[in-house]
Amino acid sequence: MNLEDLRRDYLMGGLDEKDLAANPIAQFELWLQQAIELQLKDPTAMTVATVDASGQPSQRIVLLKHVDDAGFVFFTNYGSRKARELAGNHKISLHFPWHDIERQVKVCGVAEKISAVESAKYFLSRPKESQLAAWASHQSHPVSTRQILMQQVARMKEKFAHGDIPAPDFWGGFRVAPHEIEFWQGGANRLHDRFSYRRTGEHWVIDRLAP
Repeated sequence: MNLEDLRRDYLMGGLDEKDLAANPIAQFELWLQQAIELQLKDPTAMTVATVDASGQPSQRIVLLKHVDDAGFVFFTNYGSRKARELAGNHKISLHFPWHDIERQVKVCGVAEKISAVESAKYFLSRPKESQLAAWASHQSHPVSTRQILMQQVARMKEKFAHGDIPAPDFWGGFRVAPHEIEFWQGGANRLHDRFSYRRTGEHWVIDRLAP
């Protein structure tokens, strides 16, 4: 396998500053809506990068569940590796890889837990099977066999056989408040268009970045 020969050119069009929204959240929402309308697979999937106490970065893919001017929201088990690392270091990076339309978005910011009320509201909107899985899984911790995991799911199913399943106190959301958002559009001959929004006080400054 010769990886050096694996490449393609990016020819779907460029990106000009005059076409950008003044607010990066508005620009992100436009791109996300276009990705959804084009029926990209998992358009809300994003890589979440955190750092542990030794400085070791770690990444995983989660789904974006809400975005507004306050930031980007995702949900997780508060005992998971990502949550434990965020407890020690609130700095975080998100990455949206929309390969099919030759676009990427990178977000840098800080993550804070959302309120228990907000988390419970979303939890109650999830399918029952997903609710049971949240109760059954000690996310990121070792489990010897899948059978044990399924047995735990069965116990939770029996426990919550009647009525609504409450949100666990060890599960909830994080909101990522961004201070930098970069928009990347592929260009011919690797001359990609990159624009970085940086927060300065209450305002956003836009810079074109060299590819």
